[in-house]
Amino acid sequence: MKRTLLLLEFTRFVITVGIALLIGYIFLLFIADEPTEAFKLFLTGPMTTQRRFFEFLNNAVPLMMTGLALSIVFQSKVFNIGAEGQLFFGAFGAMIFALKAPQIPWLHLVITLVGAALFGSLWAFVPAILKAKWKASELVSSLMMNYISYFLVLFLVNNYFRDKTAGALVSYRFPQSAWLSTLSRYRLNSGLFVAVALSVLVGWLLYRTKWGYQIRVVGANKKFGYYSGIKTINVIFWVQILSGAIAGLAGGIELTAMYRRFVWQSLPGYGFDGIIVAILARNNPFLVIPSALFIAYLRIGANIMGRTTGIAPEIVVVLQSIMILLITAEALLGRFKQKAVAKEAMKSE
Repeated sequence: MKRTLLLLEFTRFVITVGIALLIGYIFLLFIADEPTEAFKLFLTGPMTTQRRFFEFLNNAVPLMMTGLALSIVFQSKVFNIGAEGQLFFGAFGAMIFALKAPQIPWLHLVITLVGAALFGSLWAFVPAILKAKWKASELVSSLMMNYISYFLVLFLVNNYFRDKTAGALVSYRFPQSAWLSTLSRYRLNSGLFVAVALSVLVGWLLYRTKWGYQIRVVGANKKFGYYSGIKTINVIFWVQILSGAIAGLAGGIELTAMYRRFVWQSLPGYGFDGIIVAILARNNPFLVIPSALFIAYLRIGANIMGRTTGIAPEIVVVLQSIMILLITAEALLGRFKQKAVAKEAMKSE
């Protein structure tokens, strides 16, 4: 039965992608002089050179991390959308530890990344405690915390950590002991391996441990979990703290690997993109990996198409929207799913 349902989900995903790509091609027929060539660049561009391939993988790292952060909190049916602010504040924490911690090889980098996770979890504390203790809407509180993080961090960087010799609002450069290594001359972000390992670890936590079971029970039916003896308030609180730590770590990895200083002058958008990844993955940490790679592939393909043909890469936003609408549409292949469940029930009887 489980195998049948997985097959149906996979079939629905393939059909969704096919429909979205078909609609994208129809759009290109009206806006491109050579729609077939533009569509070919969109589909194959990220694989044409090593530089583009690594660009695609690097783009997937923060998407994977924020998608993972949100998938675990969505499992408990807590709609916290504060990953953007937590990532931003986590990056700020990474900057502080990179500039102030003792420059001991390896240990300095570990302290920097742990500091990023701590700052991310600290920023998740406010919506977590408001939700757990006073049942305040985490949607509102986490959204507001995103913009508080943004303006607070920019104020602190500008007034206390700004490198005035640079031509932009950026921090001092991190010492080399706080750099996360990159591979090859095209700078493949080694944080990709951290993101994949963390996705597997969180998947194991959710589906193979008692605490993960409690998260899923609370998400499925909070009252049932409460009357079963689960401390639902604690679960709701700590799952948000864990989510914030992962989002903060994403910010730390991005800065220490790709920029080596705090460079963001606006919210990078990775936290909001993580919502798309989590939805596509059905909040399954194992599926976050292919979902993030898929979204990153679409984006880099659209950018390559835009640079080569002059077509606006925003077309990928249209494709993503269509995919999300179709993937989350329960009616798509719903009749086949209902028949499969009924057939299995008859066999059981």
